[in-house]
Amino acid sequence: MVTAHHAPGETRPGGRTARTRQAVLAAVFEELGDGGYAALSMERIAQRSGIHLATLYRRWRCIEGMVCELLADLSADVLLPDTGSLPGDLRALSHAIGAFYGDARRRSLIEAVVSAAARDPEAEAVLREFFDARLTLAGRMVVRAVERGELPADTDPKEVMSALGAPFYYRILIARRPVDAALAESAATAVWAAARAGAYARPDGAPAKGAGEG
Repeated sequence: MVTAHHAPGETRPGGRTARTRQAVLAAVFEELGDGGYAALSMERIAQRSGIHLATLYRRWRCIEGMVCELLADLSADVLLPDTGSLPGDLRALSHAIGAFYGDARRRSLIEAVVSAAARDPEAEAVLREFFDARLTLAGRMVVRAVERGELPADTDPKEVMSALGAPFYYRILIARRPVDAALAESAATAVWAAARAGAYARPDGAPAKGAGEG
């Protein structure tokens, strides 16, 4: 999991710092549900969470820090499947992504993070780091597929995973429409067909790293 900041004391599970963090991120999520990103403010989050305003500024500095950290936390719930075949893995993951963004608050969250990244260099760095880490992790599915002989050896795992996620972010951020099961099915089907055809080959022709190489 990638988080925007690391506070002193986070290594003490169940400690005061952990409880503060949980209360604040829960308040951010609830506020997104009530009024969306535009209505978020440090004052409203302090009131809802019961955490002093000064603590929020000291720990997160700004709203953008909170929403980036919340995105990282929530996305950890999207588990990577291992069905034994890449078509099965792509379909399962695609539906998991669709279910994740089926919640209006989570759609508001990704909108908020992208908006923040356009204005704040720190938020931009956090967003890039977050997606890079998720693509690397999900890319293990592609590495397994290469090892099973399902895909060409020079398939780029991150490009495959980027292509799987792209339709969801286009639907949410550009088309401004909700995601659904049909989108999840079409994304998985299209990426599987393109990957088999060699559409995501590395320019240098290098083989994908083995699963044990990270």
